[in-house]
Amino acid sequence: MRRVVAVIFILLVSCVCTTTGQTCEEHCGKHFASCSCHPTCASLKNCCADYKEYCVSTSPYSGSILGGTDILVLDAYFNSSSQIVCRFDNKISTVGYVDADGRGHCISPLLYETGWVPLHISPDNGTTFNRAGSWFSVHTGKLDSQFKAILVNSTKWQYYGTPNVGGTLQMTWNTSLVNAAKVNIELWGYRETGEPYSEYWQGEWQYLYSLAKDHPNSGAFSFVPKPAEDGFSTWELGSVRVSSSIYSEGMKNVEAAWTEDHALAWHLEEKFRQNSAAWALEKCLAWDQLENQLPNFLSEIIDCPCTLAQARADTGRFHTDYGCDIEKGSVCTYHPGSVHCVRAIQASPKYAAGQQCCYDSTGAQVLTADSIGGSTPDRAHDWGSPPYKKPPRIPGQSHWVYDVLSFYYCCLWSDHCQYYFKHRPSSDCRRYQSPSSAVVFGDPHFITFDGVSYSFNGKGEYTLVVSEQKQLVIQGRTETVDGNMINATKLTSVAMREASSDIVEVRLGGALNGLEVLQNQQTLSFAEQSWMDLHGVFVFAPTSTNVTVMFPSGAGVEVRLRDVTMTTTVLLPEEFKGSTLGLLGKMNGDAKDDLVFSTGQLVQNHSDPVELFNFGASWAVLNTSALFTYDSEYLLNTYYYKPRHDDNFVPVFSVPEDPDDPLTGQAAQICSGEGSQFCRYDILVGRSPQMGNATRVSFQSHVSLVNDLKPVLSCGWIQPPSNGKKHGTTYLQGAKVQFSCDKGYTLRGSAERICQENSRWSGEETSCVAPSNVPGIVAGSVIGALALIVIITTIVLRSRKQKRKTADSEEEVENEGL
Repeated sequence: MRRVVAVIFILLVSCVCTTTGQTCEEHCGKHFASCSCHPTCASLKNCCADYKEYCVSTSPYSGSILGGTDILVLDAYFNSSSQIVCRFDNKISTVGYVDADGRGHCISPLLYETGWVPLHISPDNGTTFNRAGSWFSVHTGKLDSQFKAILVNSTKWQYYGTPNVGGTLQMTWNTSLVNAAKVNIELWGYRETGEPYSEYWQGEWQYLYSLAKDHPNSGAFSFVPKPAEDGFSTWELGSVRVSSSIYSEGMKNVEAAWTEDHALAWHLEEKFRQNSAAWALEKCLAWDQLENQLPNFLSEIIDCPCTLAQARADTGRFHTDYGCDIEKGSVCTYHPGSVHCVRAIQASPKYAAGQQCCYDSTGAQVLTADSIGGSTPDRAHDWGSPPYKKPPRIPGQSHWVYDVLSFYYCCLWSDHCQYYFKHRPSSDCRRYQSPSSAVVFGDPHFITFDGVSYSFNGKGEYTLVVSEQKQLVIQGRTETVDGNMINATKLTSVAMREASSDIVEVRLGGALNGLEVLQNQQTLSFAEQSWMDLHGVFVFAPTSTNVTVMFPSGAGVEVRLRDVTMTTTVLLPEEFKGSTLGLLGKMNGDAKDDLVFSTGQLVQNHSDPVELFNFGASWAVLNTSALFTYDSEYLLNTYYYKPRHDDNFVPVFSVPEDPDDPLTGQAAQICSGEGSQFCRYDILVGRSPQMGNATRVSFQSHVSLVNDLKPVLSCGWIQPPSNGKKHGTTYLQGAKVQFSCDKGYTLRGSAERICQENSRWSGEETSCVAPSNVPGIVAGSVIGALALIVIITTIVLRSRKQKRKTADSEEEVENEGL
């Protein structure tokens, strides 16, 4: 009965709205004269009556790129006779259904892209798609385990058939992922066809065969695999799908749980099981020949950071590799000996290639020339790259085809890594350049890219960084501390955009217990995923107090919530040098010209708080260029309808020195050393020891970050001598590398070489040579020559003697005849 009443109400509201022209049907994101269909309408309380009915949200909002997720459409009701069709990315349709409560459901499809894709819903079997929302497609490796089927002992699945690996395989899944009493267990394969880097290059998932039919939906399945028949063993990459038995085998886009994609060792041909190493070597050699024909992508990928500290600090360009994370125990299956790896966030521009950098427990980069666990570049970036959909940009699968399966062939299933590393050699860090960092923290205080520190307590919205050359804009909003009771301000929101990217805003949440992230003025939820691919920008939010925004240029913005204040760090690569202006200064390595008014005039006295205040006020944003979201009456009245810099607000410029102040003692205890003036200001002016302590922590964190990012000199990899050994695999300034020779060989050159300040190795090139045997050879030659002379002389003498005997005999015969 409740469902019927709700449906009738919605129909009546729709009729009324339609007649007035103020319906959200097919108008999501728009404003009308008296109501709104824009996401901000909920907090402004001016939504059109049918806003939630037509501008829909879903639960869950995300799922596997492989599809199969049952999506509930929230706050919208359908007739029981409605025939729901859901259209994803404006072209892929799946069949939905209406449940017993009149709520609509969609089934997510197999996609070849990650990130937000448009979702449109039709209640009339595809005639009209009048409801709009969005769906977030997630890389299989980044999807939480609760949303996928699990390969129990995945290593066994991927080594099955190699020596001493066999027996029963097991998998499990959450039964709620498939609403059925019985399920089919199916194998799907992935491959890429067409000439690489041509318009005909395509990726495809295909149903291969079923492992079980009408299996009870118990959440577990085990079997003893057999070599695939009918040529299916040529498929070497795939995933196992669990779906309801009511569907025909191999039916696409039905409710299902998928395993991660993996190497299908367990179903390969009998020849693999008879001699896996020989089979894998044959594949490795074929891959080697293919790589010789493909373009060389190595020259266009970014160099690795020199140290683990740099790699973890350069968050605008590098991000933790989920397969080798020091924070989660450093599994590092493919990089033995490493404790942490990072991946370049952006794929290379032309070939969409990736870079992976791995480090050992000492923080030194591990190179493939020294170890099987070394850093390896990738022909296809593991996370894919916009615009996705076609190789080599398909997330996950393209990387498997061109970089991971070949590693199995050459390194894991056989012992011929030299072929793999020939095409995937580590890049050392000689061309790596650390980014520059600047920070805003506390009350607020600023440290520019070139190290100038100052305070600016204006109230308003200001430009933190602008680079016309790189089309990057970062803006900050400040509000008064503790309402209007204290004449100091703090940063409460940061909004940013690069070129035509989505606008990302990070701001203090309403309850001050977390950060809120907005995309184009719409709040994002990170309840299901911590990483989001947006248009022209990535966002990572592992906790509610920690957000990192990453742009294609390599610019990174880190926002951290400490106590009730935001600390915002901006990291810019060397390419931004000389192109930035704003409150965070001119990034050019010269502190003298760091602070420039928006008019172009230099700040003359960095110690004058009034001049600094006027400098900051000059960078108030224009109404036409503001990136912020105004979704409350307070924000509209305080910032949107007024000048972006409040001329009426005059802060306290200096720290009061009052020995009777009850906070003086706490300030002395908390604040000490470099940066103590900022901490003292926040306690004695901001009237908050907690804020002062947060400021102290933020300052120290920035000092550590700058230290971690200090440039490091590298002399590059040095080769061990033939017939000898190299001791030491660190190649940074001051590192020592020693050499020794195998038994029977003599070392020539330097036995020890040191990496010098000029980025060159000391000493001479080292080699190992066999012991010299020249005297023996000469003696042997002389003896041989003398022996030959004796033999020749003997022969000549005997010959002469024989001739004389013959002559004497003939003479005797003649005399007798006479």
